[in-house]
Amino acid sequence: MTRSTAIDRAVDYFDSGSFLADLTRRVALPTESQAADPVGELRSYLEEEMVPALLGLGCTTRIVDNPVTGRGPFLVAHRHEAERLPTVLVYGHADVVLGEEQRWRAGLDPWRVVVEGDRWYGRGTADNKGQHTINLAALEHVLHARGGQLGFNLKVIIETGEESGSPGLNEVCAQLRDELAADLLIASDGPRIHAERPTLFLGSRGMTAFTLRVPLRERAHHSGNWGGLLRNPATVLAGALATLVDGRGRILVPGLRPTDIPAGVKAALADLTVGGGKDDPTIDEGWGEPGLTPAERVIGWNTLEVLSLAAGNPVTPVGAIPGTAHAHCQLRFVVGTDPATLGQVLRDHLDEHGFPMVEIEVGRTMGATRTDPDDPWVRRAARSVERTTGERPAIMPNLGGSIPNDAFADVLGLSTVWVPHSYPACAQHAPDEHLLAPLARQALEIMAGLFWDLGDGLGEDIGEDIGEDLDENRGDRPGGRSGDAPCREEEH
Repeated sequence: MTRSTAIDRAVDYFDSGSFLADLTRRVALPTESQAADPVGELRSYLEEEMVPALLGLGCTTRIVDNPVTGRGPFLVAHRHEAERLPTVLVYGHADVVLGEEQRWRAGLDPWRVVVEGDRWYGRGTADNKGQHTINLAALEHVLHARGGQLGFNLKVIIETGEESGSPGLNEVCAQLRDELAADLLIASDGPRIHAERPTLFLGSRGMTAFTLRVPLRERAHHSGNWGGLLRNPATVLAGALATLVDGRGRILVPGLRPTDIPAGVKAALADLTVGGGKDDPTIDEGWGEPGLTPAERVIGWNTLEVLSLAAGNPVTPVGAIPGTAHAHCQLRFVVGTDPATLGQVLRDHLDEHGFPMVEIEVGRTMGATRTDPDDPWVRRAARSVERTTGERPAIMPNLGGSIPNDAFADVLGLSTVWVPHSYPACAQHAPDEHLLAPLARQALEIMAGLFWDLGDGLGEDIGEDIGEDLDENRGDRPGGRSGDAPCREEEH
């Protein structure tokens, strides 16, 4: 059997309707991790869908309870072929955001796959059931085409809380550090940079949510009788926000800005064009950090966004000075920004600018990660994708959004390569979420080719650097290699 055989089998799986059947069955399970009591549905998905699929790959499986009370479990699976072989960890998430049935357009249902031309609608088709279904199917077809061998050791972790901030994932990875030890993470989530261009991303921007509150009084007071005498919390809040980010979207707080964009990252971003799809919004010129390209602004820089702000009655305003005001905000940040200092940086800045009355509540944080674009695993993956598609893939040093890659890059110490199977206008997290059928078909080809190549001799295509590292340095690191962790920008 050959590489082409594995790819052909994967394409036949799509063309026969089997992929659609598997996806339809999985979408029908409402695995909403943000629901009031989600654990039963989430566990059922693992037991009814993921366990059989992984047993079919010759894996041993077990369900691991979440150390965070009331949160969904994890599925951990293993397939061991030989000590001398590399180990690949594959990740996916079983949960979806809320279905919001009432917001989908007529004829669509979040729990039923509806096919309209190239678009397959349903909650989870793009995020993440369609994507992990592609990857598991590609593994199956490589296994069969290679006569029952993958050519590498396989480990899999499926979580059920990604859409709720991945509670417990870092803790489980720390607890199972030896059990999840690997050389490389391969995962799929999020969109390609464009629907037409295969894409790899190597990490993600981090994210910290925070809220600014101005609680001046318990109740509102007549604006005619007290206007000019009482401090207006909405005005105070607007002024405070204006010291953090200006009217053109530029961050004004030095401690929240990167010092620069590393040369290697800048070179990778020069190859990327953001936006321009027929369903994409038009990029606003003059918004964000001056002097940067759109790709540099959304991938290589920090952004501070005001997600919502409120005071008084926004729907039916009355002639009164509100007693309180608040704004929910978010900092997206690249490697090099320390999220642990965010609260103090904001406090010092607001005090210095005359806003000691503004209270700060720092919420959850997801760390920033970025595997070196010149990492040998990255180069190998890129060459595999180009071999399959005939097109050089876009390589994003990190995604503009945030994914739980810190669990793998930092806790487990892995090189991380993400191969997304969706596109920017897929409406993930929104009504009318959909997967593009031609993109899914090509993704099956890409992943079958990639998994074949990972098991097809480490010396090919990129020289002996990976193979020598694996053979000579096994033993100390979580992935079986000793010495330094894979090069990431935070280590420079």
